[in-house]
Amino acid sequence: QVQLVESGGGLVQAGGSLRLSCVASGSIFSPYVMGWYRQAPGKQRELVADISSGGSTNYADSVKSRFTISREYSKNTVYLQMNSLKLEDTGVYYCKLRNPYGDDTWGQGTQVTVSS
Repeated sequence: QVQLVESGGGLVQAGGSLRLSCVASGSIFSPYVMGWYRQAPGKQRELVADISSGGSTNYADSVKSRFTISREYSKNTVYLQMNSLKLEDTGVYYCKLRNPYGDDTWGQGTQVTVSS
């Protein structure tokens, strides 16, 4: 079984930065994809960015050039560096790991609030 623990959320002013971290532990089979999703109040959960075992990245159009996803393979950790934050970036951010069999594990989520 895989466990994901997120950290790094908080309250920040518009234009500011935050870095989220997600540590995976347990029975992790490679290759796997790790990603960040977010859910704003009253909206569906959406992909923010993901990164494959090979380092290929994928971003939502709304965060391109502002957010950067990266991995530290030795620590089974994925990061999301968020710069130039906007009010619309507010939401609960979830980490997800997809194993080679297509099974998804989600973290508990971390709140990001961007204020004006």
